[in-house]
Amino acid sequence: MKPWKKNPVIYEINTWVWLNEMSRQMQFPITLANIPGEKLDELAHLNVEAVWLMGVWERSPRGIAISNINSGNIADFRRALPDFSFADNVGSPYCVKRYTVDAQLGGDEGLATAREQLAQRGIKLVLDFVPNHLAHDHRWVEESPDYFITGNKEDLRDDPETYVQIGGNIFACGKDPFYPAWQDVL
Repeated sequence: MKPWKKNPVIYEINTWVWLNEMSRQMQFPITLANIPGEKLDELAHLNVEAVWLMGVWERSPRGIAISNINSGNIADFRRALPDFSFADNVGSPYCVKRYTVDAQLGGDEGLATAREQLAQRGIKLVLDFVPNHLAHDHRWVEESPDYFITGNKEDLRDDPETYVQIGGNIFACGKDPFYPAWQDVL
């Protein structure tokens, strides 16, 4: 594989959406293990140096449950998908339970296959690792709570949308300056 260019073009793909759309088009389940060659050829014709497969990591069932009781999320989902049902919510790609490829996307073996197929077309693969976007049920919550931004009882009392208690610890939820706290993400 050639070294990176000085200003590479990286094409971001929402992996879950991309595979689901292909599955509907092809009328059979597509995972990272069986992406049709013509779809990968389409990427090669874009003349990109790399593809960023965003959101491949294992998502949290607990995060999905939290998301499904958030009225703001439900309103957003229904705005985007008027016939939204709870089964449509696959969870946030940044509510990571484990840094292993989600089985529904083809698992680690599927990713290895996709990487090989991309490399055959001269395309590099980019994945993200964002250790400050983790699910409430990620193992570090119990094993290494000091990895997280924490709060105290006053923070939880004064701002219950930004702080959550899990076990004996109070954690800060993920936050963006322009949006409310991401209650499913620590």
